[in-house]
Amino acid sequence: MRLALDEARLAARDGDVPVGAVVLAPDGTTVLARGHNEREAGGDPTAHAEVLAVRRAAAALGEWRLSGCTLVVTLEPCTMCAGALVQSRVDRVVYGARDDKAGAVGSLWDVVRDRRLNHRPEVVEGVLAEECAGLLTEFFRDR
Repeated sequence: MRLALDEARLAARDGDVPVGAVVLAPDGTTVLARGHNEREAGGDPTAHAEVLAVRRAAAALGEWRLSGCTLVVTLEPCTMCAGALVQSRVDRVVYGARDDKAGAVGSLWDVVRDRRLNHRPEVVEGVLAEECAGLLTEFFRDR
């Protein structure tokens, strides 16, 4: 999560909402890819930290299936990102702060554990939640 927080700080530095993500290889320690929000920098509404990290991890593996991989992200994924995680076959989602306004991994919706879908990753929530939430609070307070 500390690596994801470093990525989130890069997003804030660039004027974007401070969300960072890291994809870990099946061994649980090797970092395959990193990402942070780049919506403002690229003018791309899909440039969320999770989507960018998943794309980069797939490129690193040469395979769209991220079976065995873990995505670590500072903020609970939204519906778009949760859908991407299901589609990429990520085995585990670890997130920091809950998102009661747009969260789709248990807060507002629970896309990743919907029994109607063909893949349901394990979810670990609340890792360094206060630090992750504090970074977001500080960013929006300063704006």
